Parts: sequence; C-alpha cells; structure tokens
Amino acid sequence: MSRREGPTYDPVYDPAASAVRVRGLRRRLAADAGVLDGIDLDIRPGELVAVVGRRGSGRRTLLRALAGEGSVAGSGHVRVPDTVEHLGATPRLLTWKRVLDSVASGLVGHDTGLRARRALAAVGLAERADDFPGDLSPVDRHRADLARVFARRPELLLADAPFAPLDPVSRIAVGRQLRALVDEHAPTVVLVTDDIHEAITLADRVVLLDDGAVHLDVPVFLRGRRPQAEPEYAALRDYLLAEIARPSTRDEAAGARVTARGPATARRDTA
Repeated sequence: MSRREGPTYDPVYDPAASAVRVRGLRRRLAADAGVLDGIDLDIRPGELVAVVGRRGSGRRTLLRALAGEGSVAGSGHVRVPDTVEHLGATPRLLTWKRVLDSVASGLVGHDTGLRARRALAAVGLAERADDFPGDLSPVDRHRADLARVFARRPELLLADAPFAPLDPVSRIAVGRQLRALVDEHAPTVVLVTDDIHEAITLADRVVLLDDGAVHLDVPVFLRGRRPQAEPEYAALRDYLLAEIARPSTRDEAAGARVTARGPATARRDTA
C-alpha cells in the first residue's frame, strides 16, 4: 500500500477546491523541538478525515492550528471555512438550561427552536428536549452534543476524541450517528482518535502523523453495518497498527547516535 495515496494526491483533484488546505505548517516548542514539521494537507468539502498516530505525533497541535489556537511559534499557511464547530470528550451543554435551550443557545435566526428540535430528533432525543443535561445518560449527553453541533450547520467540524469516555458499544453507536449526520449535512470533519476501528469505520481517509509529518494518507472504502467483516478492514487495521508501532524517525535517529557514541557514552547520558 502506497504511503502517498488518497484524495490529497489524486492528480485529477484540484487542491484549490479544498475546504481545508494546509501548506508547510510548522510548529515548534523550542529551537530544536519540532511539533509539526512542514505538513501539507488538503481535505475536500464534506470529507471526514481521521488523524491517528502515537502520543506526541502532533495530532492535537494540528487540530489547534486548524482552530486558530495555540501560542507555540510556527509558520506555514492554513485555510479553513468560515464556520467552525468543535466536538470534544466533554459535551458542551449548558447544565443550567434544558436540553432544547442548550442546543439552541447561540443560534441566530427566526427558526432557532425548530432547528434545535430537528437536531435532537435526528439523534433520537426529541422526547428529552425538556430535560436537563444532568438527567441524561452519558451516551445521551454525547448525542445531545452532536445535536448542538449540527444545529449550527458548520462547514468544518474539529473533533478531538469525542467519544473516548464512552463504553465500546455506546462509542460505536454514537460514531454511527456522527457518520450519518455527516452524510446528510456534508460538513468537512477532522477527527483525532486513538481508536483504529473508529478511524476505519467512520472516515473517508485516514492520515497517520509521525514526528509531526504526514507519514500515511490512505483512502477508506468500507461502508455498511459490519465493515469489520470485510477482508479489507483487517488488512488496513493491521497495516495502520504496524506503522504506528514501528520506531519513529526520532527514535531511530536517537538509537543511531547512541550506537555511534558507544555503550560508555550511552550509559553516561542515561545515568
């Protein structure tokens, strides 16, 4: 499987039409400590891209850069749509307001209540509109947060491991609802996740970051209720897990330096 395949590198695709375009993005914590190292990335309108990688690979730094957040030094070009929403592990519901009012809070227009009710109905919570968020189960609070996000009709959704606190069964169920809402409303989505199953079953593409650079960019063509039953699922899962588990470029370089210095120098450095 090629390391540079997918819509980003499709010669027929015009990157200028991207909803998200990143060019030469660099972020540094210190002069010799790179977090993002010259990332180039294009994401189509309506595309859901899952970003995976080991801890420290730069996934959340990329997400913050797309959101226009962060104080670390850097350079490069980032272009995103005008309307951006966020989805995180903690639902952004107003605990002192009823669920309907919480979902409708911040909406503009004459039909805010209707939009909020339709969004709740889309996630199966129409009958809980008059409850308070604290009355909902954890999984229903995450569903209500999906309603909050999609009631705002975002062009770009930045999702940072939003379903990580849920049990595996609930996580799969809410993930399917996210995918259905994306298919219906067509926002562009960047999903950071530690769950390879979630990445493969929800995303149109999986991007693997390694040492702050795009190491893999692969398309996913699995759909249906049981994509894990497809042989392509196991092949892609094993491939991604193997690439995440392999020594990083920095680890390999550090090992080469230790070998070159010899064991005595290595012992002094680690004492």
